[in-house]
Amino acid sequence: MPDTALLMSEEVREALERRSPVVALESTIIAHGLPRPRNLRVAEELEEVVRTVGAVPATIAVLDGRAHIGLDKAQLERVANDDSVRKLGHRDLAPALAAGASGATTVSATAFLAARAGLRVFATGGLGGVHREWTETQDESADLALLARTRITVVCAGVKSILDVPATLQRLETLGVGVLGYGTGHFPGFYLRSSGEPVDWTVRTPGEVAAVMRAQDALGGPEAALVVANPVPEAEQLDPALHDRVLAEALEECGQRGIAGQGVTPFLLDYLARKTDGASLEANLAAVRGNVRLAARISAAWAQA
Repeated sequence: MPDTALLMSEEVREALERRSPVVALESTIIAHGLPRPRNLRVAEELEEVVRTVGAVPATIAVLDGRAHIGLDKAQLERVANDDSVRKLGHRDLAPALAAGASGATTVSATAFLAARAGLRVFATGGLGGVHREWTETQDESADLALLARTRITVVCAGVKSILDVPATLQRLETLGVGVLGYGTGHFPGFYLRSSGEPVDWTVRTPGEVAAVMRAQDALGGPEAALVVANPVPEAEQLDPALHDRVLAEALEECGQRGIAGQGVTPFLLDYLARKTDGASLEANLAAVRGNVRLAARISAAWAQA
């Protein structure tokens, strides 16, 4: 990517030059994931969480055809409030830059741009994955293939339970993307502490994660990502019985309405939020906060190493 297309904030640039900890943050949650004005408050809160742990936040977005690694206050406000800000995956970056467009970055786009800028740790809510009914729709998130060829550590709360979690884990294994359970032997279910699916490796400290990152580099080979699956705190997870009941209702209604393809995920997420009286959204935010805090601690351990 030419230097003219990638703009790094002075704060992020100086932190990288000093080898200080930096955490990449996606911007889709700001532009498209939360209602206004709460979206801006959450964006500012997440950046402050990173700073509190002693790291520098690098929220990533595309503005007027330029990829920004780190946003100032005015840019953050623009992403939160401008209706023309699009949703950009990795495949959308080149057209957006060529057209001079503005957009918030998803997991795949954020991971790609962060890695190109030299960032090693990225915090998000949940990964995309393999969708239910994959055998009929062949619907799979672009996140997975991008992470298979991008050396970055992604701290997440697993994948949303509306997806096919076992198939997603199998796909990550096939693609060679490492998965670590942080303090858990089970893969988180985003809104829930556990999806019920086991993970092969468990780590318990940021230093242990940094050690795995160093081993990745020492081994060389494919530039695959490392997924750190961090469960939402038990007290802040969505009630499992409520989750299971509402999700079953949502899936049934989705089928009755004939909703398919890209319309499935937003329908299910909206249904969950409405039928749980916003409890799913609060569990979402609790997971994101925890992931951002852990990512900052991992970045600090990595910088010290």
